[in-house]
Order: sequence, then C-alpha cells, then structure tokens
Amino acid sequence: MQEKMSFSNYIAVGSMLFALFFGAGNLIFPAQLGQLSGDQLWPAVIGFLITGVGLPFLGVIAIGYSGSNHLQELAGRVHPLYGVLFTSILYLTIGPFFAAPRTGTVAYEIGITPYVGTDAGSLPLFLFTLAFFTLTLWLSLNPAKIVDRVGKVLAPGIVIILVILIAMAIFSPLGTIQPATESYVEGAFTKGFTEGYNTMDAIAALVFAIIVINAVKGMGMKTRKAITGATFKAGLIAISLLAVLYVGIAYIGATSVQPFGIFETGGPVLSSAATHYFGSFGTILMSVVIILACLTTAIGLISANGEYFHSLFPKVSYKAFVWIFTLFTFTIANFGLANIITFSIPMLMFLYPLAISLLLLTFTSKLFHHARFVYVAATAMALVIGIIDGLKALAGSLGTEFGWLVPIDEFLTANLPLYADGLGWLIPVVVTLVITGIIARIIGPDPEKQSN
Repeated sequence: MQEKMSFSNYIAVGSMLFALFFGAGNLIFPAQLGQLSGDQLWPAVIGFLITGVGLPFLGVIAIGYSGSNHLQELAGRVHPLYGVLFTSILYLTIGPFFAAPRTGTVAYEIGITPYVGTDAGSLPLFLFTLAFFTLTLWLSLNPAKIVDRVGKVLAPGIVIILVILIAMAIFSPLGTIQPATESYVEGAFTKGFTEGYNTMDAIAALVFAIIVINAVKGMGMKTRKAITGATFKAGLIAISLLAVLYVGIAYIGATSVQPFGIFETGGPVLSSAATHYFGSFGTILMSVVIILACLTTAIGLISANGEYFHSLFPKVSYKAFVWIFTLFTFTIANFGLANIITFSIPMLMFLYPLAISLLLLTFTSKLFHHARFVYVAATAMALVIGIIDGLKALAGSLGTEFGWLVPIDEFLTANLPLYADGLGWLIPVVVTLVITGIIARIIGPDPEKQSN
C-alpha cells in the first residue's frame, strides 16, 4: 500500500493549503504589527508566528493524528450532540455568517475602493461582490479540481507578487525602523502572540484539514500513518510560506512608519509600499494580490461548508448547499465590512477557547486513555470562560455594558492570570486537563467510557 506521495503532490497540496489560509487579514495584520511594534519587531513577530502559524499547523495535524474522519467526530469525543453543535457553529462562523462575506468586502475595500472612492455608495460594492461570489460559486461547484485551480495557479501568483514587493523593501527600505508604540514597549512577544489570533486561521484549520485529508486520500494515502505523514509534510510547506511572508510583510510595516506614518489598519501599508516602489502599477498589483487572496479563501470556506452540511443532510446535494451558502454570503457581504467585523469578534472570542482546548485534548488523548470525562471537564471550563469573553466582546462592539457582567469581569481580571490578555481560559483548562487526566490514568482504560 502506498505510504508516500511524490514531491510535486506535496507541493500541490501544501500550496493549496497555503492559499486557503492566506486571505486579506493575513496581509493586513502582520503589516499593522510591524508598524506598531517598531524596534520591538522581532519579539513581536515571533509571538505572532506562534499563534498565526503554529496553531493553524497544529489544527491541520490534529485531524489527521486523531484518526477522526471529520471535526465533528473529533469534537464528538465530548458528546455526540456537542460535536454536531460545535462543528456547525464553527463552520457557519468562518463560512457564510462572517469570514466568507468578509473576503468579498475586504477585497472590495482594499482592492477596489482606491479607484471608486469611499463615497461611491452601495452600487459598486454590490456589483463587485456579485462578480466575486459568482466566480467563487463556479470554482466551488467542483471541489475535485480545487488542488489544480487553487494550489497550482492562484497560490504561486500570490507568492510571486508578494516576494517581489518584500525583496524591494529589503534592498531599498522605505525608511528606518521607529521606536515601538506604547502597547509594544513592554511585552512585545505577548502582544504579538495575541495578535496572531486575528488571522482566524487556528479555527479555519479545523475546517480546511478535511480538504487536505481528502486531497491526500485521493493521491493514494489510505492508512492513518500515511495520511498523518502526508498532512504533516504538506502543512509544513504551507506554514513555511506563511511564516516567510508574515516576516516580510511585518518588516515592510516597520519600515513604513517614517515615510507614511502609522495607519489605522494594515491595508494602506502594503498599498502605499506598492505605490512607492511601482507607482500606479503598484496599486494595481496590490489590488490583484488582495482579490486573489480573498478569492482563494472564499472558495475554501464555501466548499468546506457545502461538504459538511451535505454530510449532515444528505438529501440536500452538495451543489445545492454551495448555491445556498454563496447567495447568503453575497447578501451578508453587502451589509459592509464594519458590521461584519462588529458581530464576528464576540463569536470568535467564544469559539477560540473551545477550538484550542480541543487541540490540546487531541494531542494528549492517549495519555488519559481517551476518557470522555476529561474531554467534558476541560471543554466545560473553556466553555464557561469563552461565554464570558464572548459577551464582554459583544458589549464592547455594541458600545454598552451588561451590568451583571461587570463584577464578574472585574473579579476575573484581578484574580485570573492572562484573563486581561484574552487568555484567561488557558490555565483553568490546562489545570483541569491535568487533574482529570491523572484520575483517568489511575482508573485505567475502560472501553465503555472511551470517547473513541
């Protein structure tokens, strides 16, 4: 039985995974990090790479390593109903509710707005998203060709364009690196670590993993060992590309402060740098990069949602779901980027603790004999704090506060380490996992209580 793929197939699948990950947010956030971190660039970038690259890589590997055929099966180790609910919410969050519409609006605001202006009204957005999601629909209707269309065509184009821009910035810097802003003067590593969450790739990895696994299975990988090995190697290619581009984009951001000042977001950083080096051609170049990056991400999100919900409701075809989700995504996109971001942040604050906790449980599962009560206890801890973080973010997004939440928030801020940094769930989850894991080791394996 075949245990290895050809080198070209590893490159193809790795490039596909890179393209699925690499959306507009992946261009914006490292550029902004570079601007704000200044002379603290390198510790900030290292922190960013851990969460912006490391966690997505672990997410992809976790699905293959677990032996599960799907995220739902993996999350079902907590409880079958939890597996369905968690997976459905996650898919919809990074699919038609938030992330997929954002691909169209970000592509429009960065790639098209420079030509039509900010006061052009809603018609240009409508026309652009109509074309954008029509193309997304066409490319998503035949997922068997995703590797060819995305991995072999679009991803190399994105890499080449960005490498040229980064090379120009290295050989002819925009300016000298300035002092770090206040938030990065102390604890630049920690700040960069938490900023890496903004890419949303740690959550998306749990969705994209199934596309990668299906791709490597289609290339002859059948055993768990072969699938895990191929996924690891393809994932390594993808994260290496991501890491190189993140470092280069962050460097452009750090050197752009002197000539351009600090921008509100990272979008104008790359646009300004492209214009600086290549003139009006540079603006067109960046528009192409943004649109391609967003398009590849949209294809992956719509395809993954179509496949998952078809598996839940097999009487509805994959193509029908793709049509439904694309139309819904197109509709949400026309509410505008600001509204999408406002209502996505609370959901992400709720989902991140659950998703990362599931990764921790997956990689340590053998140590506690896959005992279900360990999964339940650790997940319950993440769920409680995730709900609090989500409600706190929702109140902030709405410009209000929930009175009953204030004393809880103040208590946790004062007593729970890392809570103020958005990582308050980490220590309670790890402590719970360790304690219940020790109990499970003492009790020993019990097939009737195994989650898998």
